[in-house]
Order: sequence, then structure tokens, then C-alpha cells
Amino acid sequence: MTVAGTGSKVTTMCWVVAGGFAGWAAARLTAADRVRRTEFPVVPLLSVTPQVAAAAPWAALGLRLARRRGPAATAALAAAALGVAVRPRGIPRPQPTASGPVLRVLTVNLFHGRGDAETVVALARQVEADVLFLQELTADAVTRLKQAGLADLMPHTRLEPRRGSGGSGIYSRFPLSEGPEVAPVRAAQPTGLLELPSGEAMELICVHPSAPALRRYGAVRWRAELAVLPPPGRLPRVLAGDFNATIDHAAFRDVLRLGYADAARQAGRALTPTWGPPGKSAVLTLDHVLVDRNCAVRACSVHVVPGSDHRAVYAEIQLPER
Repeated sequence: MTVAGTGSKVTTMCWVVAGGFAGWAAARLTAADRVRRTEFPVVPLLSVTPQVAAAAPWAALGLRLARRRGPAATAALAAAALGVAVRPRGIPRPQPTASGPVLRVLTVNLFHGRGDAETVVALARQVEADVLFLQELTADAVTRLKQAGLADLMPHTRLEPRRGSGGSGIYSRFPLSEGPEVAPVRAAQPTGLLELPSGEAMELICVHPSAPALRRYGAVRWRAELAVLPPPGRLPRVLAGDFNATIDHAAFRDVLRLGYADAARQAGRALTPTWGPPGKSAVLTLDHVLVDRNCAVRACSVHVVPGSDHRAVYAEIQLPER
């Protein structure tokens, strides 16, 4: 009786493990984070889908070795489904034909202005960035960036510094004027019209929606703030910043469906995480550079910024021929 009872408990545990992976795959593939009743805790949990996808094949193998055929088959199907959703992000995509000017952009969340200014400016020099998008930009951070030489490197600005996490700004090598209108949200989201030396113009939007709060209905504001982002217009456009969202979130995929491409995904670098607890390794990919789909992404990389809980994201974009 004891042995039989133990076997039953083990079988139950195996089904719980397999069912967990199957439920995760179902939630991801059916976009359960769209449903108000299930958005908590689905929205925050889906952020770690790449990690779950990596663990699923090992769970299936373990269940197979334990001779639990039913749970093993269930976990294997879940692993396959999650792999279909996740693995393509690590594969570079064919790029559209583009022979226009090249634009190098860098985006950094400064973590309440605490990101190291010297590192940010040195990185901008290293990658020869033309445009720098900053989130959580404070007045003190503006001063430190100026002292580090950013004003000499990028003299044109559209800045909205604030205390705490609400400030943002755009720095540029080239002239900036007023950009497209975006409905106001909790944090500043400055925009700009960039005048390139070739005579072409490009629209810029610094993005920073609220994070989905870890409470019931906490994703409502987050979803609404992502929804204010406009579709591409007549001119080429770049949206860059801390989206507080991953490709596994339906609300972020809705933004892509407007006509944008994620630079990291285009370059096969979309599995590189950009956010983690301060002082810890990055675990989530929340920072993005989005471009019109007719722009080509030539490079994308992620860089550590001391003092910030976010990594910087760099993208090299080639515009279509005018």
C-alpha cells in the first residue's frame, strides 16, 4: 500500500509539472494576457517565457527517463510549442532592400537618473551613435551627462527631465524639431523630427509606458499606454526606449503589427535580456528599438551601464532610398 501510494503521488507530481508547461504554452499561444480575468498573473509571468521554453525540453526528458509517458509526451508538446514561439528570435531575418542613409541609435533607461553618465557618453562615442534616447532622465542626470561631454557630442535635444522615473529625453548629432504628437501618459515621451545631413527627415519617439503593476487590473494602464503609440507615417520613424514589455506580450505584438519591426529580432538578438534587479544579471528583454518595416537593421547589441538596472540597446538602421 505504501509503495502504491507513493507511486500515485509521483505520478500526480509528474502531471503537475507537465501540466504547468502545457498551461504556459497555451497561455502564450492563445494570448491569455489579453483577457481581463487572466491578465494577472499572466502578464508578469509571460515575461519569462524564454526561460520556461529553455527548461521545457529538459522537463520532458526527465519525465521520459522516469518512464512517465503521458506527462513526458505532454511536456514535449509544450516544449515544441514554446520553441516555435521563442527560438526564431535568435535567428537573423532577411532585411528589406535599403540604400538610404545609415542611422545609429542608442537607448538607455537611467534608473532614476543613477546610470553612470561617463559610461553612457563613452558608449555613445564608441558606437558612433547619431541619436540617444534616455528614460528616467532627471535634472541631475542632465547635468552629469553635460559634464561628461554629451552636449559636445550631441548638441541637439528634446528633453523632459523629471524627478524619479518620469523623465525622458532625446539627444542628437543632427538638428531636431518638434516631432509627431503622442497622447500623454504617466512618463514623458518626447518626440522629435530629425534632419539628416542628406536632407532626409526622420521621426523619433522616446517610449516609456508604465510597468504592469503586480496586482489585479495592474496591467490596464500599461496596455492603454502602449496603445497610444501611433502607426508609421509618411516619414521613416524610430520608436526606442523601455517598453516594459517583451515579444511574449500581446500588447507589444499589437504595436509591432502597426507596421514596425523590432531591431533585435531582425538581427537575431531578441533573446538577449536588457533588464534585471540592480546588481544582478539581466533576465527580461524590456528595452527595444522599433523601426519601419521598410528600414534595414544592420546591427544590434546590448551593453552594460553601471548604476542602472537596464542595459543599453544599440541599433544600426539603414533607411530606404528616398
